[in-house]
Amino acid sequence: MATLYVSPHPDDFRSLLTLIAAEFCPSSRPRTLTEDPPASLNACSRPTLVLGAGGSESVLSGAPAVSWYLANQGKRAGADTKQQSQVLEPSDRKVLTNVTRWFTTCTNQPQFLKVLGAITLCEKMVPVTPKPNAAVNPKAAASPKAAASPKVAASPKVAASPKVAASPKAAPASPAVESADAEANGPPKTEAQLKKDAKKREKLEKFQQKKDMEEKKKTLPQTEKKAKPEKKELGVISYSVPTAPGEKKDVISPLPDSYSPQYVEAAWYPWWEKQGFFKPEYGRKSISDANPRGVFMMCIPPPNVTGSLHLGHALTNAIQDSLTRWHRMRGETTLWNPGCDHAGIATQVVVEKKLMREKGQSRHDLGRDNFIQEVWKWKNEKGDRIYHQLKKLGSSLDWDRACFTMDPKLSYAVQEAFIRMHDEGVIYRSKRLVNWSCTLNSAISDIEVDKKELTGRTLLPVPGYKEKVEFGVLVSFAYKVDGTDEEVIVATTRIETMLGDSAVSVHPTDPRYQHLKGKMVLHPFCDRKMPIVFDDFVDVSFGTGAVKITPAHDHNDYEVGERHNLAFINILDENGLLINVPPPFLGMKRFEARKAVLQALKDRGHFKEIKDNPMVVPVCSRSKDIVEPLLKPQWYVSCADMAKQAADSVREGRLKIIPDHHLKTWFNWLDNIRDWCISRQLWWGHRIPAYFITVNDPSVKPGEDMDGHYWISGSSEEVVREKAAKRFNVSADKISLRQDEDVLDTWFSSGIFPFSIFGWPNETQDLNVFYPGTLLETGHDILFFWVARMVMMGLKLTGKLPFTEVYLHAVVRDAHGRKMSKSLGNVIDPLDVITGISLEGLHALFTDSNLDPVEVAKAKQGQTSDYPNGIPECGTDALRFALCAYTSQGRDINLDVNRILGYRHFCNKLWNAVKFAMKTLGENFVPSEKAQLCGDESVSDRWILSRLSAAVALCDAGFKAYEFPTITTAIYNFWLYELCDVYLESVKPVLSRAEEDSSSQRQALVCRQTLYTCLDVGLRLLSPIMPFVGEELYQRLPRRRPQSDPPSITVTLYPDSEEFCWHSEEVDRDMEFVMTVIKTIRSLRADYNLTKTRADCFLQCIDSATASLLQRHSLQIQTLSYSQAVLPLTSDQPVPAGCAVAIASDRCTVNLMLKGVIDVEKEVTKLLTKKGEVEKAMKKLREKMAKSDYAEKVPVKVQELDAEKLRQSQTELEKVKEAMDNFRKMV
Repeated sequence: MATLYVSPHPDDFRSLLTLIAAEFCPSSRPRTLTEDPPASLNACSRPTLVLGAGGSESVLSGAPAVSWYLANQGKRAGADTKQQSQVLEPSDRKVLTNVTRWFTTCTNQPQFLKVLGAITLCEKMVPVTPKPNAAVNPKAAASPKAAASPKVAASPKVAASPKVAASPKAAPASPAVESADAEANGPPKTEAQLKKDAKKREKLEKFQQKKDMEEKKKTLPQTEKKAKPEKKELGVISYSVPTAPGEKKDVISPLPDSYSPQYVEAAWYPWWEKQGFFKPEYGRKSISDANPRGVFMMCIPPPNVTGSLHLGHALTNAIQDSLTRWHRMRGETTLWNPGCDHAGIATQVVVEKKLMREKGQSRHDLGRDNFIQEVWKWKNEKGDRIYHQLKKLGSSLDWDRACFTMDPKLSYAVQEAFIRMHDEGVIYRSKRLVNWSCTLNSAISDIEVDKKELTGRTLLPVPGYKEKVEFGVLVSFAYKVDGTDEEVIVATTRIETMLGDSAVSVHPTDPRYQHLKGKMVLHPFCDRKMPIVFDDFVDVSFGTGAVKITPAHDHNDYEVGERHNLAFINILDENGLLINVPPPFLGMKRFEARKAVLQALKDRGHFKEIKDNPMVVPVCSRSKDIVEPLLKPQWYVSCADMAKQAADSVREGRLKIIPDHHLKTWFNWLDNIRDWCISRQLWWGHRIPAYFITVNDPSVKPGEDMDGHYWISGSSEEVVREKAAKRFNVSADKISLRQDEDVLDTWFSSGIFPFSIFGWPNETQDLNVFYPGTLLETGHDILFFWVARMVMMGLKLTGKLPFTEVYLHAVVRDAHGRKMSKSLGNVIDPLDVITGISLEGLHALFTDSNLDPVEVAKAKQGQTSDYPNGIPECGTDALRFALCAYTSQGRDINLDVNRILGYRHFCNKLWNAVKFAMKTLGENFVPSEKAQLCGDESVSDRWILSRLSAAVALCDAGFKAYEFPTITTAIYNFWLYELCDVYLESVKPVLSRAEEDSSSQRQALVCRQTLYTCLDVGLRLLSPIMPFVGEELYQRLPRRRPQSDPPSITVTLYPDSEEFCWHSEEVDRDMEFVMTVIKTIRSLRADYNLTKTRADCFLQCIDSATASLLQRHSLQIQTLSYSQAVLPLTSDQPVPAGCAVAIASDRCTVNLMLKGVIDVEKEVTKLLTKKGEVEKAMKKLREKMAKSDYAEKVPVKVQELDAEKLRQSQTELEKVKEAMDNFRKMV
């Protein structure tokens, strides 16, 4: 068997190529090893393939050679040896989705398209025969056979091989022939037509000659052109140094030429994790030891085990990880606790579909225990996918403390919470209306109900129905008043529910119905008499003012039924079939009964009208079924007292909600809270530890399901039996038990998550140290469903608030402000933003979608519109920075992927700045042990240190106030506009003349120390938000105290204002004035096209103080404005003749010497030409605007544009004239 030696690093692209090729060698697949090849083989690099054994080995080294051999062995090569390459047919592409994504992303980039044109992926592998070039054989261009393009295999080598005959390059040959044919056969042409044809032929001949020349050039050796360097776009550079997972990344090798996320993000995370940087124990003997800097604890909002990452997760984790890293770098005992939610309904649906798809079985075929085993099996195989995605985002979670809500520790806490609350009477059993999904056969929570808004009649698909069902109409019909000829007209959007009506209600003050007090109406389909009840809830102005009451199937009607003691007639079973109704409706499906009832009302003369009606339809988010209010015996939590405590904790300032505009929602929910239904008719989840008691003793009467006295909860049957024996005063052997089949609402276990993860109810070290937590950060959309319940249950079960602050971030929308929706095609996987994806790759995401084909087409159209070239590779750091920059304390974030790409360019700027600075510092540079002023700093040094101190203060204040845009703006401005654009440029002369004398050497040394401080502090400032690039660059810097400094930026102290206290408003103000002068000089130079020519600059100042200030900054001004000499003058000093003049401010006028620098006559001639062009354009525009019908026929927007063009041209003309006058003065 052959042996393949590959890199142990999972992202090594060369090894990946060979491993993929090896996939196609089923008969002779090599043994794969990640260790180094034996020295005896003399293998130069990995990957290496060793063929044979026993001293007669053959060795192949390098990715191309090994991949070629393996592909050839797998019989996947073309017929021609030049075309031998790996080919991915459709069946292969389904398996190797990431390779296909990579390939399609490459081939859709502009650089590839320019060379290869459009690529068609291989449908079936066939030998490819090259076609003759169309430019050489013009006849071939007209041949249909020649136009047929060969299928291109999914390999760059094959894709580039054959020239396609039907090329635009060959096209010019045929129109001339067609023209000649037309001339011979058609009617005689006029002289004008002949001239036109001649010109056309002449153009075609010239075009063909040009193309022939281009083809000829291609055949010549391209020596000089190849040597010419081309401007590169941000490319993909991979980290290829063999690094075992968890080992430190190589930081000795030189940095690549440009920033590449793939290179930067490789290897750091496993090292951070292995070193224990994310654990609160790092750097301390015991977490119980008091830390004077404090404790920071935050638990992750546990994502669903079924889930995959979306941009909402990315936003949550960017914010939470930035906060966690900031607190950790402040020296606090820091824990960010990961976890995952068992997601009862979602997980059960996924596994049920999988069972049906793979085995054709339902959960009922398996039985409860076997089905739960299948769910655990699925969870163990697939359930940790989201953890890997979180690691890709750089989330610094303590993975050793990761919790799953169905783990034994958390399950015990859930059981104990239920038992305590049930024993106390806070949890009770009652029969009430619940949100029922007939498809799931379960009650669902409010958050799992999507409210679909309809404007009128709409046909919607419903699971279990072949045809779509009508919604959005209001049906009016009449009930006859018993004993009279009168009738009462009512209306409903759910006509089938009239079978369960038990009353008609009118308003007590409605004069139209006062005479009907005490009267009954007759049901048309049975002998039911129904009272007319008077209730305040009726809206007199709506419809007829009379409302049908169906207490068992409507929330409002339920309350009316309770108030008036009406009959609760349940007409639906759990599957949505009609019960307790007369024939022919009995046993009908609910929406088939809708049609049947309507027709029956028409047949009996009770129907009045049907009309469009705007309405909201409740849809189950899991099953897409229409939700039905259904009466079911369920378990409820009494919330009134707990809600009051939760509301009071905010009112009294013990709990802070940020931003405070969410307070209204908080108080509105808690002050008007309803009891919480916690039963779910599922198998996957925490089974309710409550048992119905049957006493086998004639002295004890049998109990009913709704009687809470006969329900006892406990941790085991033995415990429950003992409690029951005491309650009913009988021996334990007379007690029979039946455990409730239902499970608890997922939000119940989520509600105790902040303390169940630490082992509650047991007293553990973690519980004592980390509970209560510090902060809860999440989206405002689950403020009630999760946040409020955690506060209520924390106070109830522990007597403590689970956290002291709640920060609610905004909801992510697309660039157009639309909600993220699969049907719109705007749901983006953050990993696709990090790694990049082609448009075809985006489209491929809908391959296994459950969406309707019409919605898929709409979604693809949306993707094509928003991402015509796909999504470019942006990297994790750029995505995190963009999300934090967007997070203003509002409700929505409109995320534009192009802005994320902009922050990737910012990373490249950082990269180049640090590379330049490292070169400037030199290999032998030794930083001082402490960042401090020495007194010899130049004005540039003092200014950049002032700006650095200001950035430190802004970042510190931003983190404390959760103002993330303040942090990102401070970091961005410091690195880009202050350090790179100003300081690095202004100190180049200082460093270039460092060896001239001792004074220059000293100045250069101070400058280098200042530059080092800026790099060191600047990287630490951005590290919480951009952890990968921060670590990569920080590791390249020398250390102030190499023996004692922390090994990673992750655990290095965050800069604070006490240490970096050099901010000076005076220095900033002076530099702001100097930069105004520099910009004015630059503007003047641009006006006179002085791109490379240096000119003297005379700065006329209003007083000597201003002149003295500019003199101190003269080196900066000279360097940054590209001037020859900078000479500040006072107001009484004359300015030499021949200068262009511009006012910088009321304190300084810039005079740029042009005499002798430029050719005045030549410039005047150019300006005269320009003047003529501008005047001509203005004349043409004025003539257009002066036409009599201009105001009527031309759109207002175009008129506004024309007026603006005229104004701009006038300004340009004045500038040209002014420049001409200045030049003439120099002659």
